[in-house]
Formats: sequence, C-alpha cells, structure tokens
Amino acid sequence: MKPDSLRGRLRWMIIAMLLLFLLPLAAFSFRRTSAEMAQLSDARLAEAAHTIATIIQHAGIETFAGREDILVPVRKRSELRAAGEVATNESVVGFQVFDRQGHLVLGTTNLMTLPATPDDGSAYHDLKKQHHVWRTFNYVDPASQYVIRVADRYDSREEIVHALWLEHGLPFLLGLPVLALLVGWAVARGLRPLATLTSALSLREPGSRERIVLPHAPMELRPVLAALNEQLARQEDALERERRFSADVAHELRTPLASIMLNLESALETVVLEEIQDSVIGAHGSAASLAHRIEQLLALARIEVGAAANAPALVDLVHVADYVVDEFTPVIRDRGVELAFSERSDAVLVQGYEPALVALLRNLLENSLRYVPRGGRIQLAITQNRQEATLEVIDDGPGIPVERRHAVFARFHREAGSRGEGYGLGLSIVARAASLHRASIELLDSPLGRGLRVRVSIPLLCPL
Repeated sequence: MKPDSLRGRLRWMIIAMLLLFLLPLAAFSFRRTSAEMAQLSDARLAEAAHTIATIIQHAGIETFAGREDILVPVRKRSELRAAGEVATNESVVGFQVFDRQGHLVLGTTNLMTLPATPDDGSAYHDLKKQHHVWRTFNYVDPASQYVIRVADRYDSREEIVHALWLEHGLPFLLGLPVLALLVGWAVARGLRPLATLTSALSLREPGSRERIVLPHAPMELRPVLAALNEQLARQEDALERERRFSADVAHELRTPLASIMLNLESALETVVLEEIQDSVIGAHGSAASLAHRIEQLLALARIEVGAAANAPALVDLVHVADYVVDEFTPVIRDRGVELAFSERSDAVLVQGYEPALVALLRNLLENSLRYVPRGGRIQLAITQNRQEATLEVIDDGPGIPVERRHAVFARFHREAGSRGEGYGLGLSIVARAASLHRASIELLDSPLGRGLRVRVSIPLLCPL
C-alpha cells in the first residue's frame, strides 16, 4: 500500500476492521461450538447407556448371569478398508456392562484395557488409555444394579468440530482475496467523485469563472466543492485585479514618462538657459502629472484589495465630508468656485470602509471641479432615512447627455470638452467604492438649470 494512496488506506482499513471484528467472533463461535458439541456427545453417551440398560431388562438378567465375558469385536478403519467395507468410527466408541460384583458381563474389545472408573459419585469421567483420552458415562441400572459404562474418544469429538470449522471456515478463508477485490472496487467506486473533481480541475481553463459542478455529488463533498469554488473565485478576482492594475499602470504611465524623457533629453541637448528652464519646467509638470496618476491608480488598487482585507466598521459620512471639503478648500478658492455644504450636527453612520468612502467623495468633487467653469457652483448634501444614507454632489457644469451616462464609469473614459488633466479613472474609483458598500449610483439632471447631479445611496448598517 502506498502511504499516499487514499484508496489503499481505505481498502486495508476496511479489511482490518472486518478481521478485527470477525476474528474475535470466530473465536467465540469456536468455543461455543466446541461446548455444544461436548454437551451433545455427552448426551449421546447417556442415551446409549439407557438404551443398553433397556435392552438388558427386556432380554432378562438371567441371560447374562453366570456366563463368561461376552465381547463385541471392534474393527479399525484400516481393517474395514482392507475388507472393502465402508470405514466407520466404531473403534473410537464402546461400552461395558458390569454385574453387582464388578465382573465384566458384556463389552467391546477396544475398552478392555480402560482403567477402572473412580468411585467419586460422578457420572462423567475422563480416562486415559495409552495415547488417547476417553470420555466415559457410568449408569447404574436400578432394577439389576448392573453398571453400564459407555465411552468415546476425545479425538473423535475434535475431528467433528474441526470438520465443521473446515466446512464453514474454508470458504471464508478462500473468499478473503475476493473480499479484498470487492472492497477495493467499492472504495474505488466510492472515491469516483474525487476522480471526477480532479478531472474537472485539470480541464478548467485559466481565468475561467465557471463554477465546478459535480452532478449527484455526495453530501460529504458538497462543502468541499463550495469552499473550492469560493476560493477559485477569490483567486480569479485577485488575478483580475492584478491584470487590471498592470494594464492601468502601463496605460497611464506611458505618456507622462515619455514626456519627462523628452523634456530631459531636450534639456541635455541645448545650452540655452531659457530652453533648459522650459524643459525642466515641462519635466516637472510631467512628473507632477505622473505622481497624480500614480496616486489615483494606488487609490483604485487600495479600494479593490485593501478595503476587503479589513473588517467593515461604522463610518460617519459627515466626518468624511468635512475631511474632504477641508482638503479641497485651497483648490476651490483658487478656481473661484462656490461650494455649498450644509453641515449636519448629527452623525450619519454607515457600515463600510472609510478610505473607500473618502476616495469616493474626493473623486466626485474632483470630477465636478474639472468640469465646472470659473464662478460656477457645487453643492454637497448628506441626507438619510430609515433604510439608507444619500450623498449628493450637484454642479452647474456642462453635464453629461443621458445617452452617454452609462459609459462614464468605464476606466479611462473621458467626456469630450473636459478641462484639466483627467485620466478617466475618477468615476471608476467611485463605482468600485460604491460596489464595496452595496450602494447605488444615479446620474441625474442638476436642479441648478444645467450640469450634473450624482446621487450615491448607501444602505444603513447593512452587513457587507
């Protein structure tokens, strides 16, 4: 048996359990059978003694009185075979009849040298004659007071028991190899779902999101299948995040890196101070743009993997809004935009991830600032009801046509006519953060006459 073979272990464990159960049962059965055979043989001795006593009574005591010993010849098996007769066990049984004075009246020749029965009042005795032990039964006839002794040899009893066990045990012993084969077949058939699962895993395409389904899977295998499918889904999600992040990095960093390299090469190739300064300023601007893009990519990656690595906690949306508004105050002042935010005195608690909610609101405000012209207006409002908290960012920018609103959450999507350094990642970050909180996002018309109204509805204290 291979140590790593589950099939072999099960097969031999089943066979070992059967043997551990059957061997003690066989020993108990052997002892029970031997005891019953001894009782049956003793009963036959007693029956034979009573039969002989009955025959003597009917024949009459005077028939045997005063006569010489009457001996019944007993032939051995070899003599019977030599005479062409059926070999019997008559040499292993015999009887004797003694009169009142203890003289032998009648008996078989094979018991002539059997020792006298001890006078201990017991009916059954074990007497040894040469190499054999005889079992004897003594019976005193109440009418004639004759003593009748009937005997048989113990080896004949043992032969009967052995014959019985050979007849019943030999098929079992011969059937053990067949039993091992049947157990092996049964174990292999019972483990067939594991082989099916192995085959399904080996045929599974990399990147596939299809669940592994085993028709008629055993009850014990269903939790394994569920856990395996969940683990495969998590791995595919992790790999998809890595592939997506790698693609994002390759896509977004190519242009600023190329701009930095071109500006630096221009600075190295010229000796004119103004041109060097212009090239260095251009490289600095490209580096700042690169840093901002990296920050957005890392924010998106943190939302996708970092938030899910921590347990959700209670987050106050009012506190998040205060933090983000304070962060954007210099930018808002510099662009000449009016931000209206009615601060609430009470907290609005949701269950979630604070970094993700900060990134969500930050990108909504940043997106509005990118599109709202100088002197424009932005409104931030937080409300709640029994089921959900609502976060709204309203502006009076150019807005987004209804037919194109479904596409703005795609990565790297930018609306035509947008101002500033946008990379098409802002609303993608918003969508991912909302998904983590099972929140819904609506793009509506602004009540300011023009522009966009973004409404994010987050369930209150909803288990994630």
